[in-house]
Amino acid sequence: MNLREFLLFVLAGWTVIGAAGVTISLRRRERLKALRNFLWIIVVWTIYMAVLLWSSRTQPQKIVALGQDQCFDEMCFTVTQAQDVPGPAGDGGHLMRVSVRISNHSEKTQSDDMIRAYLVDGQGRQWAESAAVSGVRLTARLAAGGSAVSQLVFKVPREAGLALVFTHGHGWPGALVIGDSDSLLHRRTVVPLGR
Repeated sequence: MNLREFLLFVLAGWTVIGAAGVTISLRRRERLKALRNFLWIIVVWTIYMAVLLWSSRTQPQKIVALGQDQCFDEMCFTVTQAQDVPGPAGDGGHLMRVSVRISNHSEKTQSDDMIRAYLVDGQGRQWAESAAVSGVRLTARLAAGGSAVSQLVFKVPREAGLALVFTHGHGWPGALVIGDSDSLLHRRTVVPLGR
């Protein structure tokens, strides 16, 4: 957990305590105190959301080169290669295989169960993974200090400008973490595939 995630969890905990205080005040018929506490919760969340959206819109898009690690806590993912797969894909498209090295930099066996990957083009269109050739998933459980290679296959149209995006989804908590690639309105971190 990094500092920005910690800040969100502290704010969420403070909100739960504040909501309990509002409830207690209402049960004691202290409506003015309950209203004041409720307004504090609204003001703090409004400021937090304003900072989140400002950060999302002002930070430039992060571009990660082939061979460069992208780490999520102690699990790292490195796009090492992208190549066309021989054979027909139909519908005027083709298959592309993207090799990703997965590394566990912790001192215990673990995986990143939430990680997913998809391809995007310059127009923002997305393509989900079609199949895994090697059988090693991005969510593979690795021993401490271990690594593995996952082969992601995508069915895409024949065009240039594709990039790979790693994501944990757009739900809680990533969508509300300031500066996170998955946060609201944030430009996604991309790995250009040179195709």
